[in-house]
Amino acid sequence: MDESWKIAQKRNALHTRAAMVQAIRGFFIDRDYLEVETPCRVPGPAPERNIDAIPSDGWFLHTSPELCMKRLLAAGYPRIFQITRCFRGGERGSLHIPEFTLLEWYTSGIDYRQMMKECEELIVHVALSLGHEGAIQYRGKKIDIRTPWERISVENAFRRYSPTSLRRALESNLFDEIMAVEIESRIVETERPVFLYDYPVVMGALARAKKTDPEVAERFELYMGGLELANAFSELTDAEEQRVRFEEEQIDRRKSGKVTYPMPEKFLSELTNMPESSGIALGVDRLAMLFTDSALIDNVVAFTPEEL
Repeated sequence: MDESWKIAQKRNALHTRAAMVQAIRGFFIDRDYLEVETPCRVPGPAPERNIDAIPSDGWFLHTSPELCMKRLLAAGYPRIFQITRCFRGGERGSLHIPEFTLLEWYTSGIDYRQMMKECEELIVHVALSLGHEGAIQYRGKKIDIRTPWERISVENAFRRYSPTSLRRALESNLFDEIMAVEIESRIVETERPVFLYDYPVVMGALARAKKTDPEVAERFELYMGGLELANAFSELTDAEEQRVRFEEEQIDRRKSGKVTYPMPEKFLSELTNMPESSGIALGVDRLAMLFTDSALIDNVVAFTPEEL
């Protein structure tokens, strides 16, 4: 098939995507958020064992605007959002592309539970702006988006769906495998969006631990129609604890033969100035997949790497 014809076939999806992005901006502007832009090229990203940054002339293309946006929070900007291109190495598949679009927003004075509510409100707002009231049709299924959405703790998800306990999964280094094979595959079957929350603290590199249970991180992920859409935290503001966690991630990367990154010293030095807050990253491309009923991420971006 001629490449120009393939791109032309995306017309309706790209129009829907554009309207979706405009609705997102309107939602935050109406709530007195400041839209910000931060650099795509950085000395080093937040070190995470499973996310690989792409080198760029001695620096790296950012995998997320997270560190810079938190520095803005620390500098006194209490409500900020950004829609930006991000880059991750080795990510290509039906749901992944190495250059993709993230929406991130941060709010001081709230925790991850309040962020769940705002996330619900955003997606319902976008749905209404696109003509979907109460439900979205995706891949032959009706997704009921009336709020409040279902909330399941990771521990309860393991009890409900996993053949082994959460503790045993962590001890056996099987957490990710069981999440993907046993739990996420079952969440796919639900007809409502699901917030999976309270992850083990070892799975929340930049998340605050719960005061009532230091083994649990105040983190959630949102699933809709089988898609993992968003990842959010109550933000960790203890610089010493954050440094320890970064160092542990670097050790894991080194053991796996991966590149290690410069420690983000400016971020760490300013972290103690950051107020109690919550932040979230939401995949714009995957949200567009939902609203265009697309099974492939290729259908909702103007160009894939293979089309360049």
